[in-house]
Amino acid sequence: MMRHKAFARYLPLVERELERILSADGIPEQLRGAMAYSVRAGGKRLRPCLTLAACELVGGEIESALPLACAVEMIHTYSLIHDDLPCMDDDDFRRGKPSNHVVFGESTAILAGDGLLTYAFEIMLDACVRYAAALPEYPAAVKAIANGAGVCGMVAGQIMDLGSQHAEMPSDEMLREIHTRKTGALIKAAVLAGALVHPCPPEVLAALGRFSDEYGLLFQITDDLLDVVGTFESVGKTIGKDQAADKFTYPGLYGVKKSREKADEAANRAKEALSELGGRADFFMELVEDTLSRTK
Repeated sequence: MMRHKAFARYLPLVERELERILSADGIPEQLRGAMAYSVRAGGKRLRPCLTLAACELVGGEIESALPLACAVEMIHTYSLIHDDLPCMDDDDFRRGKPSNHVVFGESTAILAGDGLLTYAFEIMLDACVRYAAALPEYPAAVKAIANGAGVCGMVAGQIMDLGSQHAEMPSDEMLREIHTRKTGALIKAAVLAGALVHPCPPEVLAALGRFSDEYGLLFQITDDLLDVVGTFESVGKTIGKDQAADKFTYPGLYGVKKSREKADEAANRAKEALSELGGRADFFMELVEDTLSRTK
């Protein structure tokens, strides 16, 4: 996981705020338990840390971006709960633990995902009201997250991914679009939202956008590779599911060696975009290197 010193500052902030959010009054205990189970199941907290890092990069106060960071993590968690359902990817394990639907049943798992998604927007809209005078850019940050999570972003990528199974003529363009939407869109949203909270020069926002596009692709290629060369102990979920389901992946299209080359190419393009930002982008530069060598 990230070794950068900033990560050690971000992570406790995110964890504390998520616990506060989940402990709010009025949530039925059955629903709270199912939501909290998946939020607390571990994970890298990559997306919220990207949000806080982007906020700092443009000179913002990370406290103001914390609601966005937690909301992104809640949306990501909802997507994992739904991905694991029998009607989707049908996986009984996530992060080394039984999937939400295995523990709580399918109906409660669906509602836990629904709850996390809608609660995420409640948290962000509360922040919009709170920062309305001081940070008029806040709604644009929320909109970036909505775009990344929604029908032209993550949800679109998921249905394209489901539709790609048994595709007769797979192509690199089709595969990149699926990955860009299914994984990359929410990663990009996390970065742009953090940068949009405070005034951000257009050229900086553009560079962060280019980085995010390539980093999202890099992350998904390495994820595809782990399904082939990883282990259950390191990855925390069933290995070989993509191939068994005939899913459209980089190793499936190119093989392991060529996929690693594709990951290297995406990493180089990501670092090229970051080079325009100088030393402010150290966190993101280190993240690229860590992702290239990830084992989980």
